[in-house]
Amino acid sequence: MAEFERLLALYEEIWHFEPGDPPITIELLRALSHAGNYVAGAYDGERLVGGSAAFFAADGALHSHITGSAAGRGVGLELKLHQRRWALERGVRRITWTYDPLVRRNAHFNLAKLGARPQEYLPCFYGVMNDAINHGDESDRLLASWQLTAPHVEALVRGEPHDVPRPPDAAVALADEDGRPVTRRAGAATVLVALPADIEALRRADPGMAKAWRHAVRDVLGGLMADGAAVTGFCEKSFYVVER
Repeated sequence: MAEFERLLALYEEIWHFEPGDPPITIELLRALSHAGNYVAGAYDGERLVGGSAAFFAADGALHSHITGSAAGRGVGLELKLHQRRWALERGVRRITWTYDPLVRRNAHFNLAKLGARPQEYLPCFYGVMNDAINHGDESDRLLASWQLTAPHVEALVRGEPHDVPRPPDAAVALADEDGRPVTRRAGAATVLVALPADIEALRRADPGMAKAWRHAVRDVLGGLMADGAAVTGFCEKSFYVVER
């Protein structure tokens, strides 16, 4: 229980949740762990620097509910690779999780470094959130699917280069023009959807512009996915690559 308390305190340091509104409780962490689900912590010596909790889904996948870590130290990647090994040891071949489609670094991490692929666009999935990072924003999410034994995933796990070049025939469907989202006509088979440079800072500095980005990405990326298009990568640390 003391370790679960430390993990919840770490999550509080990262997200600064409203009092009484954590994303997971100590009791639930205890129950998930006791029932054989995935609850792991990453340590630097005696200091807890990251942690993750996941549970088995009805479709046989492992669904990763929350992962948080100290920034800029590679802890998040080590946690995901540990989670992958843990799943494979139990015969699980796919891990899913949700993430905010507007956060560039998360999109790059999930798609370019891990090789996960967005499966579904989920508008306002958790309602309006009140933690310090997401305060007042609608909680659109992408459901990411990580095929653990796919060739491109295994190559990334081996440490092979993960940079994705811009497809030469791609057209920009959503552009970033001086910080503003601008929708363009794009009839190409492969299109690019831009993200703002730093949506978390933008929420604080200009909530109206942050909301404009939220709805632009929902309309363009969500619309493309609803029509059957597939997100196949993330290039230049700025654009979703979408193939119709």
